[in-house]
Order: sequence, then C-alpha cells, then structure tokens
Amino acid sequence: MTKLERVYTVPLGDAYEIARNKRTPRAVKILRAFITRHMKAKEERITISGALNTYLWARSIQKPPRRVKVRLVKEGETIKAYLADEKVEIKKEEKTEKKEKA
Repeated sequence: MTKLERVYTVPLGDAYEIARNKRTPRAVKILRAFITRHMKAKEERITISGALNTYLWARSIQKPPRRVKVRLVKEGETIKAYLADEKVEIKKEEKTEKKEKA
C-alpha cells in the first residue's frame, strides 16, 4: 500500500468572520475542507489527531489559531491529520506486521 505524506500550512482566518461562539467549530470545518480539496478524499475518511484537536481548542471556542501547520498522511482511502511536529506512535499490531513481512 502506498503512503503519501505532505505538510501544509492551513489558513484558518476565515473562522473569524462568524459569531464568536462558533469560531473553533468553523475552524475545524475549514481544516476538513482544506484536507478534502488538497488530498482528494471524502470528508468522512479524515481523522484529526488528538494533539491537533487540542491545539485548535487550546484558546477556547472564541479564539482559534489563525493558521496551523499540519502533516497529512494518506494510506489508501483514509487520511490522518497531525500537527507538523507531532510524533506518531506505531501500535503494537503494526510493529508485528512489519516484523512478519521481513
């Protein structure tokens, strides 16, 4: 299975054009739309990591970040979004699969 990995800086400033108490949910929608457009996938197949979600919500619902640097990993049809500097832990199941292939 081919693995495609890209790093993008996503502008989220458009979230500030709506009501204060709806900004961070709108920022998440903007992020998902950006990922859909640039990675050519359906929105249902996108998974946002916990660290990225925490980063978006860190300053509450009223003040999301203006931009966020993300690392997108596409495996087959699924896309996983991480912070650019976030380290991804490999599960034990994946480690055993790699050993069996070798």
